[in-house]
Amino acid sequence: MTAKILEGVGGKVAENWFPALLSSPFLFWVGGLVITLQKFGWRSALEWLGQQPEPIQLGVLVVGLGGAIASAFLVERFEFGILRGLEGYWHPLFDPLKKRRIQHYQRQQHRLEADFQRLRAKTTRSPEDNQKLLQIHGQLDNLPLDLDAGPTNPYLMPTRLGNILRAYERKSFEKYGLDAIVCWPRLWCLLPDTARNDISTARAELNAAVRLFIWSLLFWVWIPWSGWALPIGAVSAWTAYRWAIAAAQTYGILIETAFDLYRAQLYLALRLPLPLDSAQEWEKGYALTQYLRNATGATLSFSTGDRGEPESN
Repeated sequence: MTAKILEGVGGKVAENWFPALLSSPFLFWVGGLVITLQKFGWRSALEWLGQQPEPIQLGVLVVGLGGAIASAFLVERFEFGILRGLEGYWHPLFDPLKKRRIQHYQRQQHRLEADFQRLRAKTTRSPEDNQKLLQIHGQLDNLPLDLDAGPTNPYLMPTRLGNILRAYERKSFEKYGLDAIVCWPRLWCLLPDTARNDISTARAELNAAVRLFIWSLLFWVWIPWSGWALPIGAVSAWTAYRWAIAAAQTYGILIETAFDLYRAQLYLALRLPLPLDSAQEWEKGYALTQYLRNATGATLSFSTGDRGEPESN
């Protein structure tokens, strides 16, 4: 019976859906099934299923697979919202907590910058000092920079994941005056296939980590039947968040690299002159950002008054 059922749902259906099922939703439902059967007994359920005719057995399998697929689609609809929540875009109700978390990262950034400057000022540095410098530089890379160097950094987010994504989102502006939010959709269309594939793969990994986080929290619905669902879901959610952080770093580095290597294609595609040297790079990039940000028909001027953040329209 089992062989016939598997053969019936094989072929292209299995090829397309089984890889997706053998992931977060699959593990969620299998884990729930195991918990339920342990609670109410394996033998009675297997005996009942074995006594049913093949159409009923096939129907149970189809309903189970269909439910898993439908639940996967449903969770994907909340994926972006959950990612925004993990970044720190929270409801105003949580503003006090958000403020405290941002203050924590503000203090951390100031401390790291002070340590970095202190170590760089040393006339002779030990291997340990050089290693510490590299470590601090990596930590600062994961925090958004404030070009105005004010007492507070308005670009900090309340979570580590949010700061990583915000930091790499702003690097193109910090280095080239190109606002990633404005310029990225245009630059994406100009990237070679290899670069786009690498970036798409990195983004897919980030999305997969977010899905695992969602399913890990949903796993707590099995707590009434088994107390083990609480630690399993918590450990899985923590692992998913750590995975999301690593994936966000890879994704951000690839975005930064795309601007480093292919930003000239944006100027050429828009039939604009390239910056002649590094001194012109930021101002021309800022002017280009403003040109794309403004309404159709706006003129492009390469004269900018300051290096401040472009104002939103």
